[in-house]
Amino acid sequence: MAGFIATLRHMTAAQKSSNGVSAYTLFVNRPAGRVLAALAYRAGATPNQLTVLGALFTFPALAAVALVRPGPGLSVCVCAALAMGFALDAADGQLARAQRSGSPSGEWLDHVLDCFKLVTVHLVVLVSFYRFFSLPSPAWLLAPMLFEMAAVVIFFAGILTEQLKRRTADRAPAGPTPALRCVLLLPVDYGVTCVSFLFLGSQHVFLSVYGALLLAHLLFMAAFLVKWYRELR
Repeated sequence: MAGFIATLRHMTAAQKSSNGVSAYTLFVNRPAGRVLAALAYRAGATPNQLTVLGALFTFPALAAVALVRPGPGLSVCVCAALAMGFALDAADGQLARAQRSGSPSGEWLDHVLDCFKLVTVHLVVLVSFYRFFSLPSPAWLLAPMLFEMAAVVIFFAGILTEQLKRRTADRAPAGPTPALRCVLLLPVDYGVTCVSFLFLGSQHVFLSVYGALLLAHLLFMAAFLVKWYRELR
């Protein structure tokens, strides 16, 4: 037990900056990932193994959304599996930093699977809407398409902005995200999207939650694009 606690402290010292992250990532996902990374460190696992394990939780759960009629049991299982996959996504990076075993191929694998995940999560919602939901209007079928667009644009533009900023000399180190901003960023955190599947079994509730998150993504996408463009000028 003492060895595990020492490893956990080692993981804490290897954390990324908290700049630009939401309260879910900061207070739920990263701490969960830290515990998983510490367990993996003690077991001698590699970051890529954690990345693949996260995919093994995520993609079967997403397949179930498209293939199985929504119900309370499915909702809980999908939410738990997606949250575990997201925590493992945080754990692989923490393990790589603690082991100093990070590599371009590992980072590539992590980002490619993240991209697959962001695209697939809304495609399976679209399929579920079409197969199992009594939608108020056929226009609701556009919601997953718009959500996917906003999520992918935010993901890609955010990474691109970060890479381009690295070329800028004399950049001041980023500080922690203010508490209010951590809360305001919650609707565009993938972890909150995972939690939204807890309501999949209740169609009216899920449509309301999914629609609210979609609106938040569209608004934040516009705000982020303006902000990032100005920062790069």
